[in-house]
Amino acid sequence: MKKTLIAATVAASAALTGMAAPALADGERYVLVSHAPDSDSWWNTIRNGIALAGDQMGVEVEYRNPPTGDLADMARIIEQAAASGPDGIITTLADFDVLSGPIRNAVDSGVDVIIINSGTPDQAREVGALMYVGQPEYDAGYAAGLRAAGDGVESFLCVNHYISSPSSSERCQGFADALGVELGSQMIDSGQDPAEIQNRVLAYLNANPDTDAILTLGPTSADPTIMALEQNGMAGEIYFGTFDLGENIVQGLRDGVIQWGIDQQPFLQAYLPVIVLTNYHRYGVLPGNNINSGPGFVTADGLEMVERFAGEYR
Repeated sequence: MKKTLIAATVAASAALTGMAAPALADGERYVLVSHAPDSDSWWNTIRNGIALAGDQMGVEVEYRNPPTGDLADMARIIEQAAASGPDGIITTLADFDVLSGPIRNAVDSGVDVIIINSGTPDQAREVGALMYVGQPEYDAGYAAGLRAAGDGVESFLCVNHYISSPSSSERCQGFADALGVELGSQMIDSGQDPAEIQNRVLAYLNANPDTDAILTLGPTSADPTIMALEQNGMAGEIYFGTFDLGENIVQGLRDGVIQWGIDQQPFLQAYLPVIVLTNYHRYGVLPGNNINSGPGFVTADGLEMVERFAGEYR
């Protein structure tokens, strides 16, 4: 009987030890593919987020993107990433028609995928991704429009610096719908050249002097718009809201030039998928729902932490 008890104790101890210290996967590697061109500094936060997660989890991470923002080029990058045999791919879904095929192929080949930043939870499910981490863009634009409507805004200019991405236009459309107006020509294709953006904003405001508000979609369009308003004397006089954060946007909030910025927390969009995928591959655990990283409104109040990490982690 004593021998039996000892044997049982040893067996139980071995079982508990196995539960307490499951074997770790060896050499996990994750590739994040974005649609961002090299010129868009907003994505530095994404780079920082994936790098930090890789260090903390002890996994290899890579960031890849099309240098000019060309989506056909991005589709090829996803195909190349899948062919390299990573444990997981984290990717934006800026255009479903262009990118869904390569993403589905990656999933079919056995690569786990998480969609971030652009696209929708429904689209993520359709391509076979594990989950979606990001900000529903139409909903964020709608929330911004409701806020602006409450402040008396009836007309606006949406400065779209990445009009080839449907998710960018969804921000403008949501804003217009919340105001109860047609989007129409109130959204302009500004391009990404700072001087050209500044000139196009000035031209629009000159042709439409009764415009109540301006909506920009990130630092690429916000920074030149700030310069345009300083040039025509409207800085601080016209209602100005923007998506995303950056050093100049934070300063604009502090100076009263910008009323609010919508923070989709890009750090979390890159950081959380690495944490999720690593724990999924090591322990088989996975969150049961998608993760909304935004929207959250940032105003001049309580800027200390945001200002400290703007362009780095915020």
